[in-house]
Formats: sequence, C-alpha cells, structure tokens
Amino acid sequence: MTNPASSASSLYDQMGGHEAFHQLTTEFYDRVAADPDFRALYPEDDLEPARERLEMFLEQYFGGPSTYGHRRGHPRLRMRHAPFAIDSWARETWLKYMRESMDTLHLPPLLDGMMWDYFERAARAMTNTPG
Repeated sequence: MTNPASSASSLYDQMGGHEAFHQLTTEFYDRVAADPDFRALYPEDDLEPARERLEMFLEQYFGGPSTYGHRRGHPRLRMRHAPFAIDSWARETWLKYMRESMDTLHLPPLLDGMMWDYFERAARAMTNTPG
C-alpha cells in the first residue's frame, strides 16, 4: 500500500480536489446557518461569500489553485479575523462544525489527520478574546 502523503500529486488532489473542498465548505456553512448563536458571529446576511472565500483559501493552502491569492492577496488570517471576538466557545464551535463537515469527506486517516491538525492550529491562532 502506498503512503498517500508521499504521492507526487498535491494534498488537494489526494483529498478529492475541488469537489471535496466544495463539499467541506458547504457542509460547514450549512451547520453555521443552522445555529443561530454561532451564525450571529458572521456579519454578512448571505453566507455564500464567506463559504467561497474559505473554499478558495483551503484549496490554495492544500496545494490547489491559487485563486484566493490572486483575488484577495496574502491570507493574513489573524488580521482578517481581528475585528471579530473569537473566544474559546467560538473556537470550539467552529472546530465542532468543521470536524462534522470533514467527516462527510471520508478521507483516509493520514489525510484526515493532516487536515485536522491544520484546523486545530489555525483555530487556536485565531482566538483573540479571553473566555
């Protein structure tokens, strides 16, 4: 059996390409929309632009198209999230919904672990409010 992480193809391709990232972000934002308390953290009336930005960012981060960078420049995640109060509840809720969304992809354990590790680290880094 070959190791998926050692393949010549990108993680993006190994994870299922655009279809997988579209599914992931759609599943995630469906969960956000269904939770009024968490949904209130998102200032936009329409969640579709946020879903598209996350999709483009994740595709680029995991080795897919660099559309995010071309359209929005450097991600600067901390700066872009600074206006929003992100406490431990927001972080853990975000992670819960992302975990549930990742589970719909049925990724091999190695790829799942790599993606989940990134999400845990990123979520901790975005936390900017005590509590």
